[in-house]
Amino acid sequence: MHIILGGTGNIGSVLAARLLERGEKVTIVSHDEKKKKEWEDKGAQMAVVNVLEVDKLRKVFDTGERLFLLNPPADPSTDTVKEEEKTVTAILAALQGSKIQKVVAESTYGAQPGKGIGDLGVLYEMEQSLSRIGIPASVMHGAYYMSNWIFSTDQARETGKLYSFYPADFKLPMVSPADIGEFGAGLMLEPLEKTDSYYIEGPEAYSPGDVAEAFAEALRKPVEVAVVPEAEWVSYLQKGGFSLEAAESMATMTKLTLEQDYKMPVSPVKGKTTLKEFIKGVVNGS
Repeated sequence: MHIILGGTGNIGSVLAARLLERGEKVTIVSHDEKKKKEWEDKGAQMAVVNVLEVDKLRKVFDTGERLFLLNPPADPSTDTVKEEEKTVTAILAALQGSKIQKVVAESTYGAQPGKGIGDLGVLYEMEQSLSRIGIPASVMHGAYYMSNWIFSTDQARETGKLYSFYPADFKLPMVSPADIGEFGAGLMLEPLEKTDSYYIEGPEAYSPGDVAEAFAEALRKPVEVAVVPEAEWVSYLQKGGFSLEAAESMATMTKLTLEQDYKMPVSPVKGKTTLKEFIKGVVNGS
């Protein structure tokens, strides 16, 4: 049995679907009971559990042998770092002493020690803690998610502008979450003793200018990049519903990415989805 955390999200849903297609048994852990019938109709089981309930979560873990670990993203209106530290701590506590024999975990490019740096710090600590538990684990590090641009769709359609914290020509590795899910499904089926650290990105690096071009092509209208000055990052995020703490950690994480203050992988796994294919799917609702 494969236990999937985040199984209703962009990555986990693809991973779970691929495992089901291969005849594997899957249990999806979610707090959203509304999606239970949908996944049961696909052949999966669903455990409706709040990941903060350690004892209940461990009982779910005890029904399986392999775990896909994706720490749920916190609501940006909260102190996201604090909330995500709570959930990952609870998940790791439930994992200790459970019957899980192997873990495939989702981390990120640029994961590093530090406070107030969003996922970069939270997921670094997750990796370190996971290594100390002693259960065989493979870790995937995803590049910048193409799905981060989904929230710009209406803005691009209505105003013809794509607001970005990065310069229009700043290229960085991006990846479709579906490609991470595809790759992760394969890792879930590997022998227990086979573990490694992987980096996954799309076919090539892309810039905000490339994103604007992809939206322009999909929307069939001009779209241009509007760069938000660094001094306005926090206030811009707060206007979008971020708490001050979440806005500040996002701004710090963005600056670290902009400065590429971390080691880039030498031989990353290459996903197949191009940026234009992804954006076209978003615009067309597929």
